[in-house]
Amino acid sequence: MQKSDTVFSSFALPAGEALADTGITPAEQRVREDLAAAYRLCALNGWDDLIYTHLSARVPGPSHHFLVNPLGLAFDEITASNLVKIDLDGRVIGNSSYRPNAAGFVIHGCIHAAREDAACVMHLHTEAGMALSALEDGLLPITQHAMRFVGRLGYHDYEGIALTIGERERLLADLGSNAALILRNHGTLTVGRSVGHAFVEMFYLEKAARAQLLAQATGAPLRIPAPDIAALTAHQWVTDLRGSGDREWPPLLRQLERYGDDYKR
Repeated sequence: MQKSDTVFSSFALPAGEALADTGITPAEQRVREDLAAAYRLCALNGWDDLIYTHLSARVPGPSHHFLVNPLGLAFDEITASNLVKIDLDGRVIGNSSYRPNAAGFVIHGCIHAAREDAACVMHLHTEAGMALSALEDGLLPITQHAMRFVGRLGYHDYEGIALTIGERERLLADLGSNAALILRNHGTLTVGRSVGHAFVEMFYLEKAARAQLLAQATGAPLRIPAPDIAALTAHQWVTDLRGSGDREWPPLLRQLERYGDDYKR
């Protein structure tokens, strides 16, 4: 950590006077509902971590605002209306009785600011993701799901809990233009052009991690396809990714709504 880094003294961003909000447009409401649904689906899949980790989504429009979870609520309590809107400086937009997680601002704010394609950013601490992040070799191209990320995955070394502004530049450099990032000794992160797209990327990354850990647990030699086959498979995945999220997200929403639609509140 550099001496010039700003360090947050707590996990929550400092309280301050909220900036005025011009109102929630229909486009923003749709993003709010999708992001709230993603939180609920994470909880259903067991991907949550008490009140920690974060999913964020950019608010449509020119204002460079994004939505994050309020610190203090579990993933299965997130609704469209209690999501917190903040700007790229971490200031809350509109009235909210909650403050966002400072680490969420550090990690997500820089990606939304730097990547035009980052409509949604997901960061999780799943058991499989954390275990994978502790392996020196990272994600190996031993399954079709893992080969989705060949040439599309970065690695970021652990610097402590992400509460320093200076870490943002290093995180961005390690993410580059990739779709996913392994935060070493920490967890996983995906970027998508929509909430559904980022969720689907995380689904495949999580499944690839679990499959690798299961294979390694057997102690048997791993069968790794030739590099040209892995590259071909990655290309096939990328060619197919133009529709990724558009196909999978509607049935995921239908699955969630079988438990109720209160996430839309």
